[in-house]
Amino acid sequence: MPIKITYLGHSGFLLETGPHRLAVDPFLTGNPLAKHTPEDIAPTGIALTHGHADHFGDTIALAKAHNCTVFAAFEITEYLQTLGIDNVSPGNPGGSIKTEPGYIAFTQAFHSSSFDGRYMGMPCGLIINMNGVTIYHAGDTGLFSDMKLIGEIYKPDIAMLPIGDRFTMGPALATRAAEMIQPKVAVPIHYNTWPPIEQNPADFKPKGIKVKVLNPGDEWNYG
Repeated sequence: MPIKITYLGHSGFLLETGPHRLAVDPFLTGNPLAKHTPEDIAPTGIALTHGHADHFGDTIALAKAHNCTVFAAFEITEYLQTLGIDNVSPGNPGGSIKTEPGYIAFTQAFHSSSFDGRYMGMPCGLIINMNGVTIYHAGDTGLFSDMKLIGEIYKPDIAMLPIGDRFTMGPALATRAAEMIQPKVAVPIHYNTWPPIEQNPADFKPKGIKVKVLNPGDEWNYG
């Protein structure tokens, strides 16, 4: 069964297969490039890479409105429980969680993670498997050599990699990352939302790997 991938802008995606609708880093309110509102996406699950507001986004409102499971670092799920959101599934780098369409695993990411001054645990990348399609969402991260190992272990079909520079990899380092991971398709994310992370996605050009540039609101059927 194919996966429908909707790019929500910045680092956000809605991944759909059958009845399952997983929102990843659903930053819509306050996102100047977003084409969707929180009311548009109705997720059955939410997966978060870390706690920064441009990734945590509309998680609280969506979780309360839809009682969807939130997959995130332990400290994020603890915080959500203080708000009365109990449908949470905590994890951390190196671990995985079975889901009905596959699994979600957490990888390391080199970044930081906080929300309103509160520590939100380690930042993570996500390995999302849905009906045999494997997606590596690297979250906000710098380049690290174990990306090669992540590629060897999980063999992702798709790698979603930040290229905005300043807070994450820029196009050159993200190009190197894609070549280490060796996905079938690489998707640049986390750029052009604000002036400090303006980049030309044409500068992201890993050798031998197809690049799929998505604009906010674009839909893509994979598989």
